[in-house]
Amino acid sequence: MKKLKLLPKFKNEDEERDFWATHDFIDYFDVDKVIVNPSFPNLKFSTQTVSIRLSQSLLDALKELANKKDVPYQSLMKIYLSEKVEEELQEVK
Repeated sequence: MKKLKLLPKFKNEDEERDFWATHDFIDYFDVDKVIVNPSFPNLKFSTQTVSIRLSQSLLDALKELANKKDVPYQSLMKIYLSEKVEEELQEVK
């Protein structure tokens, strides 16, 4: 087993960035203990507001489905759009 070097204390991000530009993280971290799936619970995806025109009957149907699923209708619309886009992208490949 390789002995790991001690990580120095950095005064600021610039100093840390300069350090990592000239050093290999393998000398400082045990790669067998690196977190493979980190969690970022407060990370928010960038979103953009869009406006679309829907027939009243389609909007009513979406609201009815959303009510049955106990989710906001706009969230249900995003789910449906996301699923359909993913499906279409898979067909293209």
